[in-house]
Amino acid sequence: MSGREVNLDGTEVSIVKAIGIGGGEISGATLMERCPELAEAELIDTLKGLIMMGYVDADRTSFYKKEELEANVFRVNSGYSKELKEALNPKPDKPKSKRVRRE
Repeated sequence: MSGREVNLDGTEVSIVKAIGIGGGEISGATLMERCPELAEAELIDTLKGLIMMGYVDADRTSFYKKEELEANVFRVNSGYSKELKEALNPKPDKPKSKRVRRE
């Protein structure tokens, strides 16, 4: 499963961090509390995108209103946890060796 490139925008990063990569679940109400900077519609749209990409799992994938969001439960898809962790904390590429093989 490795080798997948995960690119997240700022809103997606905020949501994934709020949910947590440790495999635990979070209610929609708690998620809204952890992301106060996001408007309700932006949070819903971004969550739906993360679910469509497979990065986030939810008990119910169809939610349109605040009440439906609050009643839902979200978790990071464990199959993507390593890639998501790397996307949240990118490590610089290893520097190339300066040693040159001479013949």
